[in-house]
Amino acid sequence: MIKSFLLSFIPIFVAMDAIGVMPMYLAFTEHLKKREKRRIITQSMITAFLIGIIFLFLGTWIFKVLGVMVSDFKIAGGSVLLAIALRDILQRGPQPRLSAQTMGAVPIGTPLVTGPAVLTTIVMMVDTHGLLLTVSSFIANLAITWVVFLYADNISNILGRAGSKAVSKIAHLLLAAIAVMMIRKGLVDSIAYFLAQKTA
Repeated sequence: MIKSFLLSFIPIFVAMDAIGVMPMYLAFTEHLKKREKRRIITQSMITAFLIGIIFLFLGTWIFKVLGVMVSDFKIAGGSVLLAIALRDILQRGPQPRLSAQTMGAVPIGTPLVTGPAVLTTIVMMVDTHGLLLTVSSFIANLAITWVVFLYADNISNILGRAGSKAVSKIAHLLLAAIAVMMIRKGLVDSIAYFLAQKTA
């Protein structure tokens, strides 16, 4: 049971990437007061949770209605994620200032916390490890992200400005690697499906 939980937890942990998202959260909220930051954290966690849970229960059904396979979603999600990762790696200059009223939902809650990588991963984990373990792993990772955001200022002070930027760049490189992996797996699954249909 513990092994299955870890096998479900770790891919979601890597996809959610709380430490990697933290510098972006800090950049978006650096001009806000402590109370506003707490409200944004709550808003982002609620948004991320609702999107993840809705997708967990309706994702497969949506795929069937649209005629989309999981492999298609892996390729699409990986492509979007790769674009996001490359944009953040290559970006120059300060981040644009966002509305404090909505930034908790978008872009922090989604796509930063629960984005294409997390949605694709939880769909894969449900097929592999079942609904209960996947939901538990997803909630556990949201709890970790909530703690990281709550103490983001302290963590940033420990790492320093240069350290935070370095962690952010490394996290985005890992995110790019995960995106390429998702695209590769999607292509392999699509080719395998095509060959199976051809030989059937």
